[in-house]
Amino acid sequence: MLKERLKKNLFINGEWRTAENYNPLYSPYSGECIAEVPAATIEEVEWALQSAYAARKTMASMPSHQRATILENLAKLLEQRSEEAAQIIAMEAAKPLSTARVEVARTIQTYKFSAEEAKRIHGETIPGDAAPGGEGKIAYTVREPIGVIAAITPFNFPMNLVAHKVGPAIASGNTVILKPARQTPLSAYFLAELLQEAGLPAGALNVVTGSGASIGEKLVTDERVQKISFTGSPEVGRGIRNKAGLKRVTLELGSNAAVIVDKDADIDKIIPRCVSGAFGFQGQVCISLQRVYVHEDIYTTFVEKFVIATQKLVLGDPLDTATDVSALISPQDVQRSLDWIEEAKQQGAKIVTGGKAEGNILCPTVLLDVDSAMKVSCQEVFAPIVLINPFSSVNEAIELVNNSRYGLQAGIYTMNIHTALDAAQQLHVGGVIINDIPTFRLDHMPYGGVKESGIGREGVKYAIEEMTEQKLIVFNRN
Repeated sequence: MLKERLKKNLFINGEWRTAENYNPLYSPYSGECIAEVPAATIEEVEWALQSAYAARKTMASMPSHQRATILENLAKLLEQRSEEAAQIIAMEAAKPLSTARVEVARTIQTYKFSAEEAKRIHGETIPGDAAPGGEGKIAYTVREPIGVIAAITPFNFPMNLVAHKVGPAIASGNTVILKPARQTPLSAYFLAELLQEAGLPAGALNVVTGSGASIGEKLVTDERVQKISFTGSPEVGRGIRNKAGLKRVTLELGSNAAVIVDKDADIDKIIPRCVSGAFGFQGQVCISLQRVYVHEDIYTTFVEKFVIATQKLVLGDPLDTATDVSALISPQDVQRSLDWIEEAKQQGAKIVTGGKAEGNILCPTVLLDVDSAMKVSCQEVFAPIVLINPFSSVNEAIELVNNSRYGLQAGIYTMNIHTALDAAQQLHVGGVIINDIPTFRLDHMPYGGVKESGIGREGVKYAIEEMTEQKLIVFNRN
């Protein structure tokens, strides 16, 4: 029944097209086949490119208030069907239903922000007479859409990370080819249904699913695509940048996010927040709390309370509202995580809770005495694994946080304003969150990293800036 109800076709040029090939989609939790999903051929991707390229003039000439209305309509439709959206996320991604509902609420907010920003895209006037020879000249700038945008999205936020690419693209008058993650295509097709109903012109959004290697290669190298917006692994991100040529590229490539807990922090107040940041959606979040550095004066107490709170988490079916932690996205990720835990144990780390799996559910795992060279520290675990290590001074902790190939976001808990400001200045990351975990994000804020965490910024207003070109106009009054 589910399989038949959720069978999808390609969405190209405003139409649902039967694909040449289909693949089964399995639940990460139950292993049940939940859908039949198109595996697009290069020819079918070509149709999507032709469609997006042909629609670009329609979108570019559309008044901003009309683009805003379409996005407002989309937000209203998503609100009306929010529970259905959350069920889809829980089913295809094994995201606990309570967490999926939060994602849907954030997605609605992201489209509302996009609608608002559609009406705020503007340039500036430039005084000509500020330079000799500029007398009598009136100069101003405008921002124009760049054209076709390829959005390549991951599985972990199948609606909201898509919204952070599609929303700003529509707001700024661009067209989109959306390639969702292989495990979470149903959310993307659900979005296509809603945008069709919301009044988006044919060709402005095209959804193609299938092999990331073949589809991605076509989108990255095709001259009709003007921008690639990608969220995923550093390895794939580097490949995209190397092949993209002069295309604009935004890359969000992950992290091993850390928080510093100074000795004056209120442990009882922050433990629930830290546990949530470490194990929310099984740790499969780019800014999931992976490394915790706690002042040695409060370290033992912090660890004890953290472990007690961790052991209270409920493991189970993502469709059960009581579930806190469910299955990882694939059995391969479960095995990889167990291998990394065992490797850390063999190298001297201590497992104080977890370290085992129940089916495809990896039990939330807390590690102590973890060396910075261990995979569970220096690489992105993308699993419910967190390390807790002590430090003697905040400067030492800052060095530990910065000793990473990544730099997306970091947090610090401290009651000392000088310590907070010093950390804000010295932490080499894209965002510093003071008195909260690095997992904190609001959808209208700039979001992106340094080092191998990527290039460019998302957050609706900031994404629009990267999806538009500035044009200078000079009018000679003489």
